[in-house]
Amino acid sequence: MWQEKLVVFVRRLLFMCQKELLTTLKDKRMRAMMVVPALMQGFLFGYAASYNLDNVPYAVVDESHSEASRSLLGHFAGSGCFQQAAYLTSPHELGSLIDSEQIIMAVVIPRDFEQKLQRGELAEVQVIADGRNSSVAGMATGYAGQVVAAWNRERLAEAGLTGGQVEVRSRTWFNPNQITRWIFSPGLIAMIAFVQVLLLAGMSIAREREQGTFDQLMVTPLSPAEILLGKAVPPMLIGLVQSTILFCIARFWFQIPFAGSLVTLYLALILFIFSLIGVGLMISAISDSMQQVMVYLMVLMMPMVLLSGLTTPVINMPDVLQYATYADPLRFAVDAVRRIYLEGAAAGELLGDFVPLLIIAAVTLPLSGWLFYNKTV
Repeated sequence: MWQEKLVVFVRRLLFMCQKELLTTLKDKRMRAMMVVPALMQGFLFGYAASYNLDNVPYAVVDESHSEASRSLLGHFAGSGCFQQAAYLTSPHELGSLIDSEQIIMAVVIPRDFEQKLQRGELAEVQVIADGRNSSVAGMATGYAGQVVAAWNRERLAEAGLTGGQVEVRSRTWFNPNQITRWIFSPGLIAMIAFVQVLLLAGMSIAREREQGTFDQLMVTPLSPAEILLGKAVPPMLIGLVQSTILFCIARFWFQIPFAGSLVTLYLALILFIFSLIGVGLMISAISDSMQQVMVYLMVLMMPMVLLSGLTTPVINMPDVLQYATYADPLRFAVDAVRRIYLEGAAAGELLGDFVPLLIIAAVTLPLSGWLFYNKTV
């Protein structure tokens, strides 16, 4: 008996999905919206985007433990830009802090630092930066170079010396050449799905009301749950297609190496799209027209993009806004996609992104169903 009910449910769902896809794809403007925004954003952000840096959490590995190294680190602490987040005993401890994004940069002072300065030789200071945020990495290493140069000039002037120069050797993880598009293009893989899925899911029910077909839909044998599922699947498929277009642009046009797994990447995208569909259907359920949907989306989308960390690091935001980002699914999607693409992170390492996406989907999808049901009865 349950097998027959399942077959009926699947058939109705397929018919509903087919109807939604035909409604969407028969419109020339909607077909263009599926491809043109993905191409435009992929190339535009890949060539033109950049951003600034105000806050640099960093770790220190001081193997010298000398007066000179303490003096240099004091200049980092007093710069106003650098905030020391950890003091480590070995460079081998840096991996977990950079992977978890607790630090943007690390300063490593070698054991023979002061001895070389006293002998008038060239002493090296290594600066290691997180290249998944290429502009941040470039600016952080640039700031570090300025701090070291200022300290060296001050030290030489006070002692009346001419030798014993300090040189900064920078090293960038995950993005060795600090190319800006390496951070923007992977982030856009999630961003394009965000825009299109919210738009399509938001328009789905409101379009039926505006075109006068909503009442016809409600008298069909389809239950409210089947209607909502049928309206959720097409935006998900379209979002995945557009994300694939952006992935191909990043991988094959801009030649950005893909370090992760396609399975993990699409798992992250599917979880993200599920959370977005709930938000979009909630907006559609409470809207009486497509104009209302557009107003709601315009109000909602801009803050979500700004809070996502796509263009500015979340750690640079005020504490209140950093807490607000936990309600933004785009934040977790951008972080997950970047880590998968550039770092090669596995699914088990992304629980900090996957769990919030699941929670958002678990809240918004049932809530959208409740709003839809209560507005139709």
